[in-house]
Amino acid sequence: MSKKHKRQKQKPKFPWLLLALGGAFIALALFLFARQGSDGGGAPSIAVDQQRIDYGDVKFGVEKTFAIKITNTGDGTLRFKEDPYIEVVEGC
Repeated sequence: MSKKHKRQKQKPKFPWLLLALGGAFIALALFLFARQGSDGGGAPSIAVDQQRIDYGDVKFGVEKTFAIKITNTGDGTLRFKEDPYIEVVEGC
């Protein structure tokens, strides 16, 4: 007599190892991304020695020069996201 063996269908195994490795990779990426902007110090703070420069009335075509001193008074690294610019306001 031959007995028929019933084959049981195996449930697909969930890829726990792949999930764990993916989670570790994401955690590492988040850690590195969070550290990217930090410089190990505190917050930067910008200070300018003069907020306003007044030359009075200046004729058109006449060049005037000035110097300003910009310092970082904070304890972090000061970085600019864009190039600094100077705004010339007429009548001030």
